Amino acid sequence: MHATATLKSQLQKKRAELFEAYLRQPSPRRLLKQWCAVVDETLRQLWSTHDFKQDATLVAVGGYGRGELYPYSDIDLLILLPGQENGFLTQRIESFIGTLWDIGLEVGHSVRTEAECLKEAVQDLTIATNLSEQRFLSGKRRAQQELCQKLPATLDLNAFRAGKIQEQRQRHHKHHDTAFNLEPNLKESPGGLRDLHTISWIAWGAGLNPGWASFTQAGLISAAEARQARTRWGFLQDLRIRLQGLAQRREDRLLFDYQTSLALQLGWQDSAQRRASEGLMQAYYKTAKSVLLMNAILVEQIEARTRPVHLPPVLLQDPFVRQGDLLGTIPGTLLDQKPELLFNAFLLLQQYPDLRGFTPDVLRAVWRGKRHINAAFRSNPVHQQQFLEILRQPARTADVLKRMNYLGVLGRYLPAFGRIVGQMQHDLYHAYTVDEHTLKVIRNLRRFALPRFNHEFPLCSTLMQQFDRPDLLILAALFHDIAKGRGGNHAQLGRSDALYFCRQHHLPRTDTQLVAWLVEQHLNFSAVAQKQDLSDPAVICRFAEQTENLRRLTALYLLTVADIRGTSPKVWNAWKGKLLEDLYRLTAQVLEGEQTTHDEPSTNRQTQALEILKHYGLQEVSEVTLWKTLEDGYFRRHEIRDIAWHARSLQGCTGSSKPRVRARLSPVGEGFQVLIYSPDRTGLFAHLCEYFERSGQAIVAARIHTTLDQHALDTFQVLPHHNSVEHYRTQLKRIENELQEQLDHPGPLPTPRRSRLPRQLRHFPYPARILLGDPERDGQVPLTVVAGDRPGLLYRLACVFLRHDIDLHGARINTLGERVEDVFLISSPRLDNPAERQCLHDDLLHEVSQEQSPMPTESVTGRT
Repeated sequence: MHATATLKSQLQKKRAELFEAYLRQPSPRRLLKQWCAVVDETLRQLWSTHDFKQDATLVAVGGYGRGELYPYSDIDLLILLPGQENGFLTQRIESFIGTLWDIGLEVGHSVRTEAECLKEAVQDLTIATNLSEQRFLSGKRRAQQELCQKLPATLDLNAFRAGKIQEQRQRHHKHHDTAFNLEPNLKESPGGLRDLHTISWIAWGAGLNPGWASFTQAGLISAAEARQARTRWGFLQDLRIRLQGLAQRREDRLLFDYQTSLALQLGWQDSAQRRASEGLMQAYYKTAKSVLLMNAILVEQIEARTRPVHLPPVLLQDPFVRQGDLLGTIPGTLLDQKPELLFNAFLLLQQYPDLRGFTPDVLRAVWRGKRHINAAFRSNPVHQQQFLEILRQPARTADVLKRMNYLGVLGRYLPAFGRIVGQMQHDLYHAYTVDEHTLKVIRNLRRFALPRFNHEFPLCSTLMQQFDRPDLLILAALFHDIAKGRGGNHAQLGRSDALYFCRQHHLPRTDTQLVAWLVEQHLNFSAVAQKQDLSDPAVICRFAEQTENLRRLTALYLLTVADIRGTSPKVWNAWKGKLLEDLYRLTAQVLEGEQTTHDEPSTNRQTQALEILKHYGLQEVSEVTLWKTLEDGYFRRHEIRDIAWHARSLQGCTGSSKPRVRARLSPVGEGFQVLIYSPDRTGLFAHLCEYFERSGQAIVAARIHTTLDQHALDTFQVLPHHNSVEHYRTQLKRIENELQEQLDHPGPLPTPRRSRLPRQLRHFPYPARILLGDPERDGQVPLTVVAGDRPGLLYRLACVFLRHDIDLHGARINTLGERVEDVFLISSPRLDNPAERQCLHDDLLHEVSQEQSPMPTESVTGRT
């Protein structure tokens, strides 16, 4: 035990010394080699003390096998046996591996004979890959050499290469097919180290010696390209080494927690224009793009060498040819001499969607040819029309624009777009850089136009497929965030950029006006839908006046849905989709001169609800006891199906002194709808919020209503925080029973729990705002709370309302990533007093602004 502790201490000391030396004189290659040598020596020493002699062979495989061992990464080992294990040997192996863990080495190991290795390599791609990078450590060297020689002959190398290419596609898809995530994985993300490893594996599978010098000698890349590749690889290795040094553990994700420290280590400094971390991340994204390009070129060239038959090129449009399923030119370097053909190449990819991409020669030529895109190129009417034609094509628009961005062409042609390439967004809402978000919005718009995606957003698909000029929506999407990061209102600045582009490209006046208006208004649809009362006819009429006509309304709705869907996988939910669709339908009715559903007299809406209730035995309006206690405002604010559900659920218990709780699947298709009917009492809303927080239900909307006989009639839309294994009926019954019990025996409200700030908020704090508006109809005052999200926030707000004797009439709960923008309708006689209003404002601001101490446990992980 003493020897183990000593060895562990020596390893830790040596690792720390290497880190210190590395920071003084960084050399990734030297550090990885030195740490690998330290671990090699330790393993050989322990192997010797366990007295294996010639009974087994110790082999390094995987990353450790190729000598690329990071200070906190695990080590992959193969214990190669000459024959089957025996009990004594098994004990020694277990002791050896246990000792490695005891001294602080994380080990992934396998124990196999040569025959077992070869058999499992054939069956498992991961095992085959690990064995392709093996290195002798101790034991019988000849046993390891024979395995190394037999492996390529045993494997189906064509299947091996195809498997690695498919594995790369799946890995990219797991990371949303983009290198531009705000917290990328240095190893696994597109453009990361794994893409460089994949090149080496495919080269090995093609019988080539991996390595940039070997690739140069084989004519796959030029010497300059090899130097660039080594630089990119070194940069990623440097980041990963430094990241593990900061984290003091195995960590490959460039989390916000480390970005600033890494940036300062590498010499970036904060400035008035951008943070140090933004400089670091833009350098990373530039590297990732270069790695992706190198990967595409080399993988394609290596694969081309292995094809037994080379099909002759087929002329598509002089000088472009089809070479298999790739687009090439004759000669392959023609675009270097004729950069005016750049846009032709992208147009042909759209016009021949069965083409997978460019040949390696054309990829290189496009990458180099972007330097010819200057003011003269941009002002050339031919190029202008070609670019507009790219936007008008019915297929692959998003794919081609993404290729243009990765190859640097899009940012050269639109300099304003070039300024947002790799630009971070620290608004607690977006998960991607500005340019990547923009391309995802365009992708979403194109999906609306494709019938095979009709099931995703039926209304959007119908509207998009009927829209006369989808290219104008794509153009608006291209410019909607183009002015981010300049300071000022990015929608207004983007409108100016869009106007300039449209005029430069000679678009008709009506098209120009639509594009500029969409860019300027692209935030408005979402703001109205999620923050204002859509049951108020005045809200709908004002919005109809702003949109002016149905064509503009449709265009703005489509852009808004595509925009929200392109921010982050976490932001969209069915409730937001319903709000947006409701606003579209209500505004369309006004623009077309129809009566909106909320303008109907309450008797008409009761009649419509009664048609549903007839299925449950209620035949006359007079038979519905609940409706006798409700005024017209209730019928205007609620959906017909909700009115019928309330009446059916509460039939026979209207006016009861006993609370009643009913829950069902939400009609919007996500989460649950919970109905609470109870004698109105102080603190009811706070009790409800406390229950939903404690039970793990996130409130996304609440309708608060008080009947004429002083009963609360409240409806909550909630989403479970976690996927539950319970059947939904069980979950609904549990909510009903637990909430019923709490309302029957309320007890004192617990003190709001301390909550852990979300990680992103700790590094990019969001300034809180409390906005108290002027009284509206019936004396109700709109209250807007904008703040960083945290667990239990809504319950804390409810407790403030309780302390100030606030009556709550409605709530719009709007979560945007790690940010909330909640809107409440409140009333209280105390709000007539300016001092009381200020006191309420200050108390609310204190609750949403204060730094919370970490919780002992993370039992609550979301917001209620």
